[in-house]
Amino acid sequence: MKLKGKVFKYGANVNTDVIIPARYLNVSEPAELARHAMEDIDADFVNNVRPGDIIMATTNFGCGSSREHAPLAIKASGVSCVIAYSFARIFFRNAINIGLPLLECAEAVDNTSSGDTLEVDLENGKIKNLSSGRTFMAKPYPDFMSELIAAGGLVEYTKKRLAHT
Repeated sequence: MKLKGKVFKYGANVNTDVIIPARYLNVSEPAELARHAMEDIDADFVNNVRPGDIIMATTNFGCGSSREHAPLAIKASGVSCVIAYSFARIFFRNAINIGLPLLECAEAVDNTSSGDTLEVDLENGKIKNLSSGRTFMAKPYPDFMSELIAAGGLVEYTKKRLAHT
C-alpha cells in the first residue's frame, strides 16, 4: 500500500487529550471527531489537513489515556499514517485495530519539515521525502498486521475472515 501526503509535524509527548480533547469524548461519530482533531495543539489542523496527509512527531506520540477516540479522530480527518520516533503502546494497538498505519523512523522525522510531501510504501517501510529527495527506511509490518491495516482494522478483517468460513 502506497500513501502520499503533506506533513504536519509535532514534537514529543503529543497526548490523547490534544489529539481529541476530553470535551468531545461523548461523540462517537468519526466525522464529528475529525472536526476537532488536534485542535488543542494546532487550531488550523482541521482547516488544512487533506486526505492522505501525514502526521509526524518525535517521541511517545499518543501518550495519556487509552481513549480509542484519538486514532479514530486522526483517521477520520483524512490522515493516512503517523510517523514518529515512538508511540505509546496502547495508542499503537488502538491505531492498528482501526487500520491507521503507524511507522517508527527517527531518521525520517529528523529530516522532514512541516509542509514537506512524503510518499510512504507500507509494504517495505520505505519513506521518501519528495520535497528533499531523501529516502528513509522504517521497519515494515509483519504480514498479519499488514492484513489488518489493509482490511481497515480488526473489525473489518474479522468480518472478511468470517465471510470466508
